[in-house]
Amino acid sequence: MHGSEPKDGGYSTPDKPPRPRPWIRVIGSLAIFGFLVGLMIGRLFHPDAMHLKEVDAADDRLVLWFNVEPRVQVGNFQGAFLLRFEGLGREQQGQLQIAGRAANWRVVREGRELELRVLAARPLRGEWHAEKVDGHWRLTIRLAPL
Repeated sequence: MHGSEPKDGGYSTPDKPPRPRPWIRVIGSLAIFGFLVGLMIGRLFHPDAMHLKEVDAADDRLVLWFNVEPRVQVGNFQGAFLLRFEGLGREQQGQLQIAGRAANWRVVREGRELELRVLAARPLRGEWHAEKVDGHWRLTIRLAPL
């Protein structure tokens, strides 16, 4: 009869393998799941970014089309008319006629903002207003010399 004493340094019954510890995986899975749910909820309540869709030039005005209501800052710098807004869009440029004279306009990206610059031979004054048309926002800028 065999006893339970070690024979040549081993026991007669094998050691039990260590029990798996699933808690680390469970807690990690819960953390990842919570993070993803938080991202989805945040995306639902986050407003859409303002995006400049198109710029149309007419005789003495520029028409800018946006997906949401634009928040703009207007300024004059050494006779140029400047309009700044935070949003997305591509850089564009063109020319229009103001009181029979040519003026150049350009949309320039500066960091997270876009800036519309209108340059003419004489200082400019601009008036603007925004309105909602067919689910899009139209920003109309009327320009005139000072």
